Amino acid sequence: MVSITTTRYRGGMTSRLALIEFPADDPERARSFWSGLLGLALDTRAPEQGEGWQTNVGASGEPDTNAPAVGVHPRGRGPGDSFSLPYFEVRDMHDALARVPSLGGSVVHPGEQWAICKDSEGSPFGLALRAPSGEQTSG
Repeated sequence: MVSITTTRYRGGMTSRLALIEFPADDPERARSFWSGLLGLALDTRAPEQGEGWQTNVGASGEPDTNAPAVGVHPRGRGPGDSFSLPYFEVRDMHDALARVPSLGGSVVHPGEQWAICKDSEGSPFGLALRAPSGEQTSG
C-alpha cells in the first residue's frame, strides 16, 4: 500500500499526490498490467473524469484517500496523452496556475478541474482541483 503525506508549501498551499496517469498504446494490456501489479481494478471512468479507466478504491475495497488513484487512457497527441503524469491536488487552481510560471515552470494546458504543466526543468506534471469534502478527485 502506498502512503501519501500532505505537504504544506510556502505561501500556505497544500497538496497531495492524487492521480498517476499512464497513456497506453494498448489500453487493455496496460489495464491488465497495472491491475495485476497493484491488485486493484481499473474501472471505466465517469464522464466528468475524462476518457479511460482508473482505480477508485484501495486494496480493502473501500475508498482510499491516502493513496493516489492510478489511471490509464489511450495514448494521444494532447499535452497529457504522451507521458505518464503525476497529478497533484490543489485547493485553488487559479492560484496554482499563476504560481507555476512565477517559479520558472510553464502551463501547457490550463483548465478549471485539471491542468498540465511543466516544471522548471521541463518535466511534465498535472494539477487536479481538490474535490469538496467526501468526493474523490480524478483525472
